[in-house]
Amino acid sequence: MDNDLSVEVRPIITLCEATTAADIPAETDAHPELEIFVIFTDHSGTLAALRMADHLGEKLDARLRLLMLYEVPYALPLTRPAVNVRVLEGQLFTFVSKTPVNVAAHIYLCRDKYRTVRLILKPRSIVILGGRRRWWPTAEHRLASVLKKDGHHVIFAESR
Repeated sequence: MDNDLSVEVRPIITLCEATTAADIPAETDAHPELEIFVIFTDHSGTLAALRMADHLGEKLDARLRLLMLYEVPYALPLTRPAVNVRVLEGQLFTFVSKTPVNVAAHIYLCRDKYRTVRLILKPRSIVILGGRRRWWPTAEHRLASVLKKDGHHVIFAESR
């Protein structure tokens, strides 16, 4: 790992009440290169996924994007989640700044994280999810199954 690490200082926050991919705001990204998406699950799982993504990203010369999908209940306006957006932003920034990985962090306020992540990802995206291996299906494993069925390349990074 090189010492020239950088973190986007402010995570990008997007409200997602979208129903099609065209409804999601386009990323203002002038870099059309390969991207690896890490989906925030929990701290240890996401850390394992970021480490794996960093290793893979170096080999593929890919850009890393961390997606935090925060579901807002229908009882609340999408613009006013139960947790203050600044708190989410601060938690994500603190987490990312403690990792030795160059990553762009994004927070998506949404109603359904499965639908939202399916709209965000480009066809055949590389996605890394982290979590603990269990003999029963977990939320991470269910999301991985959905994304695999959609044709994405999903890698599971086991946390300890």
